[in-house]
Amino acid sequence: MTTPLLQVDAVTVHFGGITALERVGFSLVAGELLGLIGPNGAGKTTLLRAIIGVVAPDEGRVHLAGRDITTLSTDARARLGLALTHQIVRPFRSMSVIDNVVLAAGHAKTGSLLKAVAAVGRVAEERRAGELLALVGIADFAQANPAALPLGALKRLEVARALAIDPKVLLLDEPLAGLNSVEAERLAETLVRLNAGGITMILIEHNLAKVAEVCARLVVLDNGRKIADGATRETLADPAVVAAYIGKEAADART
Repeated sequence: MTTPLLQVDAVTVHFGGITALERVGFSLVAGELLGLIGPNGAGKTTLLRAIIGVVAPDEGRVHLAGRDITTLSTDARARLGLALTHQIVRPFRSMSVIDNVVLAAGHAKTGSLLKAVAAVGRVAEERRAGELLALVGIADFAQANPAALPLGALKRLEVARALAIDPKVLLLDEPLAGLNSVEAERLAETLVRLNAGGITMILIEHNLAKVAEVCARLVVLDNGRKIADGATRETLADPAVVAAYIGKEAADART
């Protein structure tokens, strides 16, 4: 049996009197591109934030490569190989596109990223940043200011910054949101190519057609609970999943 690269066990998160996640668990093996789906308010982003350490679970554990990381800081988790891209991209607009990636690529040089960028000898980081910008298809924007970039390029910059820390697992929070169909298709193709190159991913995405196209397996949340976990085609046909998306009465009418 393959040992999971990421293991989430019975994670529960409360915000005041609201239960955002209730005993959610799943495993992820190296090389997977896992889709994490569910209707609005299902708890998807909260789950990614609990994995990365932004949100502390009230119950449950998170393991990365067999190590319990539940109590570690976000920075410590990043150093161990977790990276998260955000739906709303917020690059440092006071520096160039390539310097945004250099900033992330310098994470291993010192405990302070800002000192890493200012450190003497950043040739290796600049080379790595250039490679990553080419990998995600925005090398031509290297010297541009992020403020001048279209949304599609900004989304790719977010991916490049995350890749710069050499993650074991890349968590993607709606990377296709806000993109037109052409940009979404191109970015989806880039993610598939990165996954084929060995990057393990969890993808939150509301475009079910695109999820079905790129993800072999899905985990589905609804109202903070996991309601399905399995192969994409079978999962999307699960009556509980259909009901979560279109309502129980409408789902019943289809049967």
